Amino acid sequence: MSGVPPLVLISGPEQVLAERGLAETLAFLREGTPDLEVVRLHAATYQAGQLGIEASPSLFGGDKAIVVLDLDEAVDEGQVDVLDFIARPQEGVTLVVTHKGGNRGKKVLDALRGGGARVIDAPAIKSDGDKADFAMHEFRRARRKATGEAVQALVDAVGKDLRELAAACQQLIADTEGVIDADVVQRYHGGKVEATGFRVADAAVAGQAAEALRLLRHAVAVGVDPVPIVAVLAQQVRQLIRVGAAGRGRNEDIARELGMAPWQVNKARRALSGWTAEGLARSLQAVAAADFEVKGGGRDPVLAVERAVLTVCRARESSA
Repeated sequence: MSGVPPLVLISGPEQVLAERGLAETLAFLREGTPDLEVVRLHAATYQAGQLGIEASPSLFGGDKAIVVLDLDEAVDEGQVDVLDFIARPQEGVTLVVTHKGGNRGKKVLDALRGGGARVIDAPAIKSDGDKADFAMHEFRRARRKATGEAVQALVDAVGKDLRELAAACQQLIADTEGVIDADVVQRYHGGKVEATGFRVADAAVAGQAAEALRLLRHAVAVGVDPVPIVAVLAQQVRQLIRVGAAGRGRNEDIARELGMAPWQVNKARRALSGWTAEGLARSLQAVAAADFEVKGGGRDPVLAVERAVLTVCRARESSA
């Protein structure tokens, strides 16, 4: 059956990757069996004996793929039945199990791995570095080249939701030719890019006060909450401090040491020109004060962000 083993485990909380892993597994199976019968069983509502009934040979023959979804929510009966199937697999039946994480169902997971299951990982993708790596991988899968700046701009624009990020990557792949650079991303997602806290933070750490305030007011006008803007500004300042303290070395080595993407290290190194340790310290204090105010400690969250942005800009100017 197209090289797919009789046992497949899709493990991890990231639903976009899990769904993709399942779709690709079923597509591989259908290459050898176009009339493949697919049965989906939801572990949370599983009834005892369902798996055995579905795995039984049908009157008309043919291969089956039985998908047990969300084993981490399985009742005890479901876990027992899956263990029984692993011990006594049925010919012509491929069992695919998805598990979002946690200790529930661990015995089944161990049995799957011990039984030679193909394991497809679906790890959580939360940090900007992870999202950038995901986007870059999307382009590489399609044999398209994208610059680090383009990937950063795309994550800034649509990176809040991984599903939207994946769709944006596919749109750029389908609708454009050649190298995907920052200008291409700007044409397709310029409005979203301009409204993000990342553009505000980039302008602030570059000391561009007028541009930072313009972007900030635009972001607020289109509904961006002050809290994530301050969070991004704090992240940018902290990255400058961490990269500055890391000293010399290859971007890749420093990125690995700091848990950042190489393009983030490269960006921070470029932005560090003109900064001093004292200026960064003042900026970090200003951002911390703004964080307190936008989370309920002040009367005007927008004004608090403006003050922080201006302080960062002036700290950069005084450091130059």
